[in-house]
Amino acid sequence: MSVFDGVIEFIAVAETQGFTAAAKRLGVSTSHISRRVSELESRLGLELVARTTRQVKLTELGESYYQSCIDLVNGLDQANESVTSNQIELSGVLRVSAAGEFAESTVVPLLMDFVAQHPKCDLEVHYDTRMINFVEDNFDFAIRFGKLEDSNLIARKLASHEYIAAASPAYIEQFGSPAHPAELEMHSCIVSTYTQWSFIDKNSTPKQSIDVRVKGRIKANSVRTIIHACKSGMGIAYMPRTSFGDTIESGELVPVLDGYWKSRGATWLVYANRRYLPARARLAIEFLMDQLSRDA
Repeated sequence: MSVFDGVIEFIAVAETQGFTAAAKRLGVSTSHISRRVSELESRLGLELVARTTRQVKLTELGESYYQSCIDLVNGLDQANESVTSNQIELSGVLRVSAAGEFAESTVVPLLMDFVAQHPKCDLEVHYDTRMINFVEDNFDFAIRFGKLEDSNLIARKLASHEYIAAASPAYIEQFGSPAHPAELEMHSCIVSTYTQWSFIDKNSTPKQSIDVRVKGRIKANSVRTIIHACKSGMGIAYMPRTSFGDTIESGELVPVLDGYWKSRGATWLVYANRRYLPARARLAIEFLMDQLSRDA
């Protein structure tokens, strides 16, 4: 009997919080999962999983055992890949859920470079901001921008983004340019997800944060819509620099409040667990991390 017998099944139960979901993840029967976890508990002489009619939760010892096991298993995966990555012929479809302008303009082109290096590997990208279920939706990983909700998912930062505020020359000519973030309350702002904009006074010691509640006639979760509205003179936009494309350099939009911009945004690569990712997904993740770290 291997010391690893039942460990993989236990990890799957811990991460999916259910025997049925764990069975679906591993492609086996629910009875197989239950039997292997019970055998593991019997061998260890302790209860790892507290079973009720409604839910499955780890015991205190089970949580401690899970943390130790996942470190060992991930370490073994990394050791295996370090000696076999150059020999792996990747195949299948890399399925990615993406959101954010940086994902579309930078991350996805890098993924295209990755699959170009692996002729038997295809890329499928779905642009969607909703939270996904990696098991049910069958995505390998997701690219998300902004604040992440607490979850059991693994998140790795791909890039940080400085925000900038801008408006069209026509808007500034008609309404003027705000000299301080507090003046935004008297301006029309083009709102995306957040109605509270955060700035920082870089001339104060220590630097002071400034939060302003904004409003305007246009609200949209589309970068293209926000840019179009901004260029049309509908108000002031405040987004990551990368979202503005070349509109600043071309003069179509003019920066405002440039002494108060705050670096507050980040793009994240999110996935359920490295252990259950196919090789194409694991190597694609490392490819992205490596490429974007070079550009940092």
